[in-house]
Amino acid sequence: MIARSLAILAALAGAATAAPTPSADDVVADVQKFYAKVDQVTAMFREYVTISTFGTTKTSDGKLYLMKPGKMRWDYLEKVKGQVQHKKEFISDGTTLYLVEHDNQQVTKKNLNQNLMPVVVSFLYGKGDLRTEFNATLDTTGTWGSKGDRVVKLTPKQPSAQYKSLTLVVAPDDGHVRESIIVDSSNNVTHFHFYSPDFKSPIPASTFEFNSASAKNYRMIDADAQQGSAAGSAAKKP
Repeated sequence: MIARSLAILAALAGAATAAPTPSADDVVADVQKFYAKVDQVTAMFREYVTISTFGTTKTSDGKLYLMKPGKMRWDYLEKVKGQVQHKKEFISDGTTLYLVEHDNQQVTKKNLNQNLMPVVVSFLYGKGDLRTEFNATLDTTGTWGSKGDRVVKLTPKQPSAQYKSLTLVVAPDDGHVRESIIVDSSNNVTHFHFYSPDFKSPIPASTFEFNSASAKNYRMIDADAQQGSAAGSAAKKP
């Protein structure tokens, strides 16, 4: 009887001191707070892209660099005959975004003053407000993350032609994002898993500069000019 009473008392004490489960809004607030105070991020990533129509998944690896205000670089890397090669890069200096595709030998340029980065990316370097842009719910399906992780699903408050939802797997200790899962309007899934994050080491400014020498004789595409031309052609149609 005494042992049983002690067990009940211990259980009650544990229940009284256990931390309450955070709400979805609490998790989102922790994410925003963490990235608001971080000036730079370097991390390795693995990307899984699943095409809904065919059920196929392509895996890519690379390295990510982020720096305030609005600078980022995603290097997609591949090992070929024992040598690490760059397959493509997304490079932004905060004003212009370059997509460098080495296999296709082309560079696509986009002016970010005219085309803002979506919040699904920009929150990582402290821009945008997830709580303003999204409705948040806790994901308790166990599909994403590991034991102890906090998983929150974000759906845009205003319908988006680009994506249906963004799911974040969040570290419970400090609020940094371990995984992000984007479901686009065609139900294709892009899943990023981030490894070995470094939030303190400085990043050279040149990391976020497009080096034209690395893309010598590549085809240059102005995405804004193409978009404007397409819009003009559509306007002329009867």
